[in-house]
Amino acid sequence: MIDSEKKTNESGLVKKQRLKEKFSTLCCKFNNDRDFKLFLIVGLFTGIASGINSTVFNNFLSDTYKLTASARGIVEFPRELPGVLIVIVLGILAFLGDIKIAIVGMFFASLGMLGLGLFSPSFASMLLWMMLLSLGIHIFMPLSAGIGMNLSEAGNYGARLGRYSAYNLIATIVGYSIVWFGFKYFNLTYQIAFVIASVFYIFAAFFLGLMKSKKPKRKKATLVFKKKYTLYYCLSVVNGARKQIFLTFAPWVLIKEFNVDPPTFAILGLIIAVLSIFTRTIVGNAIDIKGERYVLSFEAIVLIVICMGYSFAADLVPPSIAVIIIASCYVIDNSLSVVEMARSTYIKKIAICPEDVIPTLSAGTSFDHVIAMSIPFVGGILWTTMGYQYVFIVAAFIAAINLFLSLKIKID
Repeated sequence: MIDSEKKTNESGLVKKQRLKEKFSTLCCKFNNDRDFKLFLIVGLFTGIASGINSTVFNNFLSDTYKLTASARGIVEFPRELPGVLIVIVLGILAFLGDIKIAIVGMFFASLGMLGLGLFSPSFASMLLWMMLLSLGIHIFMPLSAGIGMNLSEAGNYGARLGRYSAYNLIATIVGYSIVWFGFKYFNLTYQIAFVIASVFYIFAAFFLGLMKSKKPKRKKATLVFKKKYTLYYCLSVVNGARKQIFLTFAPWVLIKEFNVDPPTFAILGLIIAVLSIFTRTIVGNAIDIKGERYVLSFEAIVLIVICMGYSFAADLVPPSIAVIIIASCYVIDNSLSVVEMARSTYIKKIAICPEDVIPTLSAGTSFDHVIAMSIPFVGGILWTTMGYQYVFIVAAFIAAINLFLSLKIKID
C-alpha cells in the first residue's frame, strides 16, 4: 500500500515536472516570437535609413565638397576603418549584452547621420561624423545575424534570417522612394534627408529597447580566435576580397566602358532590390534544407561564371549585347549578397559555446574589412597597367579559392 502511494506521488511529480517544462518551452517560444517580430520592425527602420544613406551619400560628397575621384578613394579608408576595429569595439562592449550593444550602435549611427546633415561645414568634420555613422552600422552588422539566430530554433536559422533580410530590403526600397519623391517633388535637401535617416535609426533603437535583453554570460572584453573557426576566418577574408572587387570595379566597368548613366543604375538597383526579396527567402530556406556547404559552393560557382562574363563579354559579342551581359552579371552578383547569412549560420552551428558566436562574427567582419580597405588600390593598378579584364580574371581565381574552402565545410 505504501509502495503504491509512493509510486503515485512520484508519478504526480513527474507529470508536474513535464508540465513545467512544457510551460517553460511555450513561454520561451512566445518570447522569441514576440522579440523576433520586434526585430523585424528594427529591420524595417534600419532598412529605410540605409536606403536613404546609400542613395544620397555619394552625391552629397560630390556636390558639397567637390571631391575628385582620387579623393573619393581616400575617403574609403576612414569609412572602412571602424569595420576593421569592430572586433575590438564589440569585445570592449561585451558586458552590455547583444541587444544593448545594438542600441548603442543605433545611437552612434543616428548621431553620425545627424552630424552629416547639420554639423559638417568642413571636409574634416564630415569625416568624423561619417566615421561615427560607420561605427554604428558596423556594430550592428554582426549583431543582427547573431540576434536573429538567437531568436530562432536550430532548424530554421536560415529561414528566420532570410525573413529579416527580406523585411530589411523592402524597407530599403522605401528609403529609395523617399529620396526619389523628396528630391523630385518636395525640394528635399541632403541635410533634411540625413536628419530623416537619423530619426529612423532612433526608432530602431527604441524597438530594440522593447526586446528582452538577456544578461550576458561573458562579462569581460573577450576576443575569440579559436582553431575550430579558422575556416570561417578564411572564408571571411576571401569574401572580403571578392566583395570589394565587385563593389569597386563592377559599376566602374559599366560607367567607363559602356557609358551607363545614373538613371540606368537606378533601374538596375530597383531590379536588384525586387529580385533580392525573393532570393533572400530562397537562400534562407536552402540553408536549412541543403546546408551551408551547398549554398556557399553554389555561390562560388556562379561567381566564377560572372567573372568570366565581366572579363570576356566585350571580346566575344557586339557592345550592345556585351553591356546587357555585364549588366546582368552586375544584377546577379548584387542579388547574391544575401549568401552572407550562410557564413553566419555556419558559425552558429559549429560554435563551441553560444557566447562565441557574436565575437567570432565580429572577428570575421574585421578580417573582411582589412581586405576591403586594400583591394581597391591593388585592383586599380591592375586595371591601369593591364586592363579591367584582368581584374575580373583575378576575381575568378578568388572565387575558385572560395569554392575550394566552401567544399571543406563540415557540420557535425
